[in-house]
Amino acid sequence: MEIRNFDAYSPLHKSGHTSKGDQLKWKIDDRWYKADYMGYEGLSQVLVSDLLQKSTCPFPFVEYDAAVIEYNGKIFQGCSSLDFLKANQVLIPLEKLYRRYTGESLAVKLSDFADVSERIQYLVTQVEEITKIDNFGAYLTAMLEIDAFFMNEDRHTNNIAVIYNEKTQKYELSPFFDQGLCMFADINQDYPIDQSLEYCLEKIEAKPFSSDFDIQLDAAEELYGVQIGFQFTFKDIQIYLQKNSENYPREVIRRVEQLLRGQMRKYGYLMKK
Repeated sequence: MEIRNFDAYSPLHKSGHTSKGDQLKWKIDDRWYKADYMGYEGLSQVLVSDLLQKSTCPFPFVEYDAAVIEYNGKIFQGCSSLDFLKANQVLIPLEKLYRRYTGESLAVKLSDFADVSERIQYLVTQVEEITKIDNFGAYLTAMLEIDAFFMNEDRHTNNIAVIYNEKTQKYELSPFFDQGLCMFADINQDYPIDQSLEYCLEKIEAKPFSSDFDIQLDAAEELYGVQIGFQFTFKDIQIYLQKNSENYPREVIRRVEQLLRGQMRKYGYLMKK
């Protein structure tokens, strides 16, 4: 794979859309580039987007490509993607959106509700009232299905967003983005590669409605129905991993394979032939 040298470009500052670290990222022409920081985020981004192409996902999602980046004498694995924002559009995280209209923190407000279903309903109602976007509940449910299946630990209220057109003053749904901290990609801090999969599964916590992936997923699907059908096979997973994992340790590939094989069994109702 071609190595892209970015010494002539300054990385952008952290956007606040992730809860871990300060990942190097660049915007060059119409593409974003991100360097791995915690472990194998780039592989995670690419694999999730590849597998979502073999699904019935009713909402758009960002497609990622693998990238190798050279910067300041160091080589980074990573990923790239097209900028999905068009002219006059800006991405507004829900935390920022809610603060703008209420002066309060959305994350704190959600904690006021003891019941997970009430938290989900409150967020959906607020977003639909502010943005006039319909069907946000189905969109959120699809997002939580993806997060549960791929074990995304980073879905806080700054990592769910809508798009705002500054010219028309209208909102629309954002494509699903930022799957970098799926599948225990943080091997530098929370999920060292020498830890067992069982340890990682016990340690990981979901966001933003419950620390348990299944509790928030079950609540959302009961409210808004099942949204996604996955149509890939385990062979597809192996093919995509082989295509995109050339520079990642074999231990990483084995972990991802083992995890996703188990997830296919656990969420069998989402697997569609």
